[in-house]
Amino acid sequence: MNQKSFLLSVLFTALLLFMGCKAPKDIAYLQGAGKPALIDSAIMAPIPDAVIKKGDLLIITVNSVTPELSRPFNLSLLPTTGMGEYSQINALATSNGSGSLQNYLVDNQGFITFPLVGKIAAEGMSKNALSEKIRSQIYPRYITEEPIINIRYADFSISVLGEVSRPGSFRINNESCSVLEALALAGDLSINGKRDNVLLIRQTGDTRETVRLDLRDKHLINSPYYFLQQNDVLYVQPSDTKARSSKIGTAETLSLSVVSTLISLTTLIISIAK
Repeated sequence: MNQKSFLLSVLFTALLLFMGCKAPKDIAYLQGAGKPALIDSAIMAPIPDAVIKKGDLLIITVNSVTPELSRPFNLSLLPTTGMGEYSQINALATSNGSGSLQNYLVDNQGFITFPLVGKIAAEGMSKNALSEKIRSQIYPRYITEEPIINIRYADFSISVLGEVSRPGSFRINNESCSVLEALALAGDLSINGKRDNVLLIRQTGDTRETVRLDLRDKHLINSPYYFLQQNDVLYVQPSDTKARSSKIGTAETLSLSVVSTLISLTTLIISIAK
């Protein structure tokens, strides 16, 4: 290699080093978190029942043939004196359209506080299991007719971040949402999103699980990660090209201009010297 070719190679190498791999490491969230999800292509995971977690808000209604018997268990919230305060009254006001049902918070110990009964352990249970537990606590001790108990989430939501059109948190009314449905709510991935490296963050009890999903894998729809749970978070990592471009500010643009000018001058000198 002659001196001219060597000089040109050095300048090109400087440009490549300047636009190296540091930018993606500065941009992406939660780097190194999560391992690729292990998917058994021979097994189709069932649609999971939502599991009640600490911090969940539940709407619990108790119904019976005689409405008066179930009223003590159906508390609603109503404005009182116009000062923003609320008072608890029975669900008759709710049935008249003048109030909304009280939400039951699963506290940090995993309990809800239910009328007449007191604290009931709820964490880790499905809605059906908690419904049966509440029924056993109130019938026949507090209500003489076998009640029908309905439980819904007041706050079933998922969050989608990163390289999507509309990042944010989304309320899921039917309490069932797949990975693809969540991405659809967020407007799908942008062309700059990594489709083979979507991070799923899930809280289960006191354990926080992180896995990497490959949206290109056809077996994803059969995996236990295809259907999301409440409060799951999806993070779509930007491509290396997008990460690099996001790091180029005024100073970097000036430096690129200087390097480009040097390359142009070098090329001109080599051409003249021939």
